[in-house]
Amino acid sequence: MILDTNALSAYLDGVSQAVEIVSKAREIAIPVIVAGEYAFGIAQSRHREVYERALQRMLEKCTVLDVGIGTSRHYAAIRLELKKTGRPIPVNDTWIAALSRQHAVPVMSRDSHFDHVAGIRRIEW
Repeated sequence: MILDTNALSAYLDGVSQAVEIVSKAREIAIPVIVAGEYAFGIAQSRHREVYERALQRMLEKCTVLDVGIGTSRHYAAIRLELKKTGRPIPVNDTWIAALSRQHAVPVMSRDSHFDHVAGIRRIEW
């Protein structure tokens, strides 16, 4: 399962439903895009050190998904599909959706716009 930024935040903040879902997953993946979004949030936090340690611990026990040429092809296809249907989603979420489709794993997110991307499944809490 891929964690979107809001899922990573919920898990690290100890939101019980998110913790339960993540703890039952066979494998957890964090896209490099999500790591970047979370790091951006950390940079603005008064509790920067605590969150940086939590992120580092999480990254050590998860698979970090990088973007490659294969991902870029999924990204282009998804972006075109969503443009044709008039339902674009934020660029970073398009990359996350591309990784989800490429690796054939669901994405855990509160963002319902992932539901408009064919070929991926969203897990909600």
